[in-house]
Amino acid sequence: EWSSPACQQLSGVTQTCATKTLGRDNVAYFCYPFTLDMFFTQGDESEDSLPQWPVLYFEVLSLDFWQRYRVEGYGSLVLPASPGLHQLTISTWRPVELGTVAELRRFFIGGSPELEDITYVRIPSTFKGERLSRFGFRTETTGSVVFRLCCLQQSRAFLETSARRQGLQTAGGGSSQQSSVCNVLEAFQRARRRMQEACGTFPQDLGTSASTL
Repeated sequence: EWSSPACQQLSGVTQTCATKTLGRDNVAYFCYPFTLDMFFTQGDESEDSLPQWPVLYFEVLSLDFWQRYRVEGYGSLVLPASPGLHQLTISTWRPVELGTVAELRRFFIGGSPELEDITYVRIPSTFKGERLSRFGFRTETTGSVVFRLCCLQQSRAFLETSARRQGLQTAGGGSSQQSSVCNVLEAFQRARRRMQEACGTFPQDLGTSASTL
């Protein structure tokens, strides 16, 4: 089960951003930073099933020069399960009404159909059945939103694994140092034996002449 601090705000609104024409698309650079802290508590320790990661829902709105307000799209993304930097492009859609009158009303007056429950983008929070039918629900693809997420993860299991690795590295480092010392001593003993053997086979006359010089 996922939870968050009581003082943390789980919803928000970005600033208004003017669009820029790139090719055939109108692009808006929001660059809106946000921070989210989530905690996962596993109720049954014997469960081997992986947790369902939190979902981020978003809604894109537009406001023109005449203060006409429109819904441009809905979307959702599942937070990445791996730490690091992630850049995700999420496609958006909006509900539409049948007929030309609805589109003319949207263009000249503003306003458009909206979702009462934003979780309907995926599986509604109030849904309890086995099959979800969206038959008759008409939508239109509108665009995409790019998210850049920097994810950090902390877990007690990570700490235990890190401690075990550190212990293995320490033990391995001690054994390698001990083996290097033994190798040096063995090399010294071999060199000493070779020197003794060389002294034993050294000619006696050369030793006498060398001592008289």
